[in-house]
Amino acid sequence: MILAGPQGPATACFGGRATLDDLFKRAVARRPDALALIDPPDRERVLGGEPRQLTYREADRVISAVAGRLRRMGLRTDAIVAVQMASTVESVLTILGVLRAGLIAMPLPILWRRAEMIAALSRVGAMALIVSGRIGSADHYELAMGVAAEVFAIRHVCGYGINSPDGLVGFDDLFTTDQLDPLPGWGEDRAAEPGPGVHLAVITWDMSGDGSVPVARSHAELIAAGLAVASESGLRENATLLSTLTLCSFAAIASCMVPWLLVGGTLALHHPFDADAYYRQLATIRIDTVVLPGPVAVQLAPSSQAPFDGVAPDVTAVWRSPERLARAFPWRKPEARMTDILVFGETGLIAARRGADGRPAAIPFGSAQTAPDRRRKSVAAEIRLTATGTLAMRGPMVPKAAFPPGAERSRSPHLRVSTNGYVDTGYPCRPDLPAMIVTGPPPGMVAVGGYRFALRELERVVDCCQCGPAMVTALPDALTGHRLAATASDRECVQALLRTRGVNPLLVAAFESPRHQRREARRPS
Repeated sequence: MILAGPQGPATACFGGRATLDDLFKRAVARRPDALALIDPPDRERVLGGEPRQLTYREADRVISAVAGRLRRMGLRTDAIVAVQMASTVESVLTILGVLRAGLIAMPLPILWRRAEMIAALSRVGAMALIVSGRIGSADHYELAMGVAAEVFAIRHVCGYGINSPDGLVGFDDLFTTDQLDPLPGWGEDRAAEPGPGVHLAVITWDMSGDGSVPVARSHAELIAAGLAVASESGLRENATLLSTLTLCSFAAIASCMVPWLLVGGTLALHHPFDADAYYRQLATIRIDTVVLPGPVAVQLAPSSQAPFDGVAPDVTAVWRSPERLARAFPWRKPEARMTDILVFGETGLIAARRGADGRPAAIPFGSAQTAPDRRRKSVAAEIRLTATGTLAMRGPMVPKAAFPPGAERSRSPHLRVSTNGYVDTGYPCRPDLPAMIVTGPPPGMVAVGGYRFALRELERVVDCCQCGPAMVTALPDALTGHRLAATASDRECVQALLRTRGVNPLLVAAFESPRHQRREARRPS
C-alpha cells in the first residue's frame, strides 16, 4: 500500500527501493554466524523461559517461519497485523516476519488494555493479533482473546508462551521447525514502481486533543529516521546496541531497531526498567551504544559501576518530552559520546550530538535538520515555526498522509498534513535566534514515560464511572515527565469500574491510596 500525500504519491529522497527486510538480509549475507539478538537476562520474570541468543542465520530462519505461517493463514498483502509483545527477541522477529510476508505491522503499547485495543484494531481493520502470553503478571492471552471476540475484522490470534487457550495459534514451535519455503506469489501484487521502500511498513499510534491517531510510515521513512540517528550518533559498523525501549513507537523503532539493521550489529534487549538487569548487561556484554530515555540516561549511563572491560558505552538519550532537554544537565563524561533524540510524538525526531561542553545542541531556527549523509547534505527532516508558534516538520522521515486512506475526509482524529507537506507537531516553541526552544507539551496533553494522554479524555473516562466525586490530574515528575494523580470518594469503586472497562493501568494506579503508592515506591524494581 502506498499512501498519496497532498502532492501525490509519497516518495523519498533516498532508500526508495530498500525495505527493512532488505537490510536484514544484507546482514545475513555478510555475517550469518554473528550474534544478532540477545534477550533480557530477566526474561523468566517478564515472559517466562530461558533467555535466547540468536545468530543472523538462526534469526533469518525464524523470520521466514513467521512469514510463512502468516501467509498460510490466508493473510494477503498489506493486511494489518497488530503486535503487542514484551521486549524480547520474539518481538523483533515477529515484526520482521510480518514485513517479510508483505504485511503491515502495527505494534501496540504494552500497557494498552481492552478499551484502547478494541478502538485501535476496529479503526484500521486489523486482521490478526500477535501477543506475548504474559508480560509480568498481566495475562495477555486472555486479553487478546477477549479483544478478538469484540473486533469483527480479527481473524487470527497468535502468541508466544505456555498455556495457550483454545483458538489461539502458538508460535513457539517456529524456533524449532524446519524453515518454511516462501509461498508462490509473495509480493507479486505490489506495484513495481516507485519501489518497495515506499510501501507502508508500520503503523504506530499518536495522541491528539481529539483522541488517538494512527500514523502510517513506509520503509523509506523509517530508514530515513534511522539513518539520521545512526549518523548523528556515529554508530559504528557491527556495533552492539543495548535498547531499553519497547518497540511499540516510532521513536523506539527509529532509534533502536533501524540503526541495528543499518550497521548489521547486535541488538541486546532490556525490558524497561530493571536496574539490576541493566547493570548485569553492561557487565557481561560489550555494549557500544546504550539507548535510554533522556532523564534516565543523564542519571544512569554510563554509571559509576564499571561496564564491560571498563569501556563506557556511548549514549543515545531519547527525549519523549523534548521541552525538558533545555533544562537537562551538561554531560560530564567525555569518555562517552551522548546524542540527544528529541521526539515529537509520532511525527518525527531531531538527532543532535552534544559538543565538547556537554550541553544539549541548539535546534537551528528555520533550517534543515538531521543529515544522514553529511557529504551529500541529505535531509531527513525540515523544521519551521508555524503562525501559531508551534513546531512543524516535513521531510523523508515525516509521514505524508492520513491513515486509513480517506480519513482526512472523516471526522475521526487523523494526521493533518498541509499542502506543502508540513505536519504540525503541536509543540509550542519560541525563537531564540539563531535557534529555537521547545517550551512545553501540546496544550492539554500529558506524557507519562512513553505514553501520551489527553487530559480531557482522562477526565471524561473518570466522570463516566459514577462512583461519587472523582478527579484526575497530572503532576510533574523528574523521570517520567508527568505522573497521574487522582482522588475519589470511593477509590475502590472507581478502580473496579476502570478495570472492567479495560482502561490503561496507569489511570487505574492513579487511584491507589497514598499509603499504597508510598509502599510501592519503596519496593525495589
